[in-house]
Amino acid sequence: MNYRKFGNTDLMVSETGFGAWGTGGAVKIGNIPIGWGETDDKVSSKALLKAFDMGVNFYDTADFYGLGKSEEIIGKTFKNDKDVIIASKVGHRVGDGDIIQLDYSKSHIISACEKSLKRLQRNEIDLYQLHSAKVSHLQQGECIEAMEKLKEEGKIRYWGISLNTFDPYPEFNFLKNTGLCSSYQIVFNIINQKALNLISEAEEIKTSIIARMVLQFGLLTGNMNPNREFESTDHRSFRLNQEFIDNVNQTLQPLFAIAAKEGLSPIELALSFPLWQKGISTIIPGIKTESQAIENINSVLPYNEMLNKLIKQLYHEDLFKLTDLMQALG
Repeated sequence: MNYRKFGNTDLMVSETGFGAWGTGGAVKIGNIPIGWGETDDKVSSKALLKAFDMGVNFYDTADFYGLGKSEEIIGKTFKNDKDVIIASKVGHRVGDGDIIQLDYSKSHIISACEKSLKRLQRNEIDLYQLHSAKVSHLQQGECIEAMEKLKEEGKIRYWGISLNTFDPYPEFNFLKNTGLCSSYQIVFNIINQKALNLISEAEEIKTSIIARMVLQFGLLTGNMNPNREFESTDHRSFRLNQEFIDNVNQTLQPLFAIAAKEGLSPIELALSFPLWQKGISTIIPGIKTESQAIENINSVLPYNEMLNKLIKQLYHEDLFKLTDLMQALG
């Protein structure tokens, strides 16, 4: 495992992290699934430990994943182990009428942090992230005040923000010159490169970048069946359809064929490409099982200049259309 400096912090993080959204299990808010289907807590814990044994030290979760269950499993597995870096998030909660509600009030963030600390069985959270705060929330200021207060009190070490999938720039531009935000979490992968320029800007100001959705719902593994039926508790059940999956498979087939000649499988290409970008500190592919941990960690390969340039070229020529279609699907 290779390790990278986490922006201007004193953290050194594994280049492959652990995306723990899936460990939250099968949960719905109203009729909306917010997880990745059924899970087994023992299987999740074994996956966390396997990743740690293979050198992973960065674990990304949120209080909303499984409505606290993801944090609880991480807490039971690692407790207050100082060799484990925990990144959690805040800002989503269940509102009246069983709906998803954004809450970036100072009181909610401080209260939510205390609850996360208990679930995680930790004295402090290494990185506390605003889950999807908008410019309006940042301008209002309570969320920033809360984060700074928690940092002063030693409840968190650093704070960051998870940026919008399709337009990450407004909140980044608001925060980038404040010197307060230590990290930005972005969607970045072969078919969504909207944040490419942001990565370069963040590097210039020595701020860390976390890349999520590097396999884009599993679409970039090269083996998703267009006829796959997702569990009703898997959020992909309303985000993906047969036509879109087939479109992705056909569009990426020529690229995957070229990568194969270079000795890279689709999943190796997908997981390596984000880490080929100077400025990205870590990737957080979703992991639910030991086998997924092993495959994801072993799939990062050395820089390939030809493939790196080709993927960016193809995105500007054609692949960006897949991002636009995905945005339309919701």
